[in-house]
Amino acid sequence: MKPSVKDPVIEDLISTFINKSRIDIINADICINCGKDATKFNNTLSVKEYSISGLCQKCQDEVFGSDSL
Repeated sequence: MKPSVKDPVIEDLISTFINKSRIDIINADICINCGKDATKFNNTLSVKEYSISGLCQKCQDEVFGSDSL
């Protein structure tokens, strides 16, 4: 999965905030929040969200609600 493209300033801000590289985490198919495998998603919208936020399906469901995506 490819991470979404963000402005370098935003990317640096995210990396500083989470103390990790969002790009490296997404490229490794790991959740940015829980650190677990992030390869199974309910639909294409959830896959797209992962490329933006780095959240696995379970964490997306917790953040957005399980029926919002």
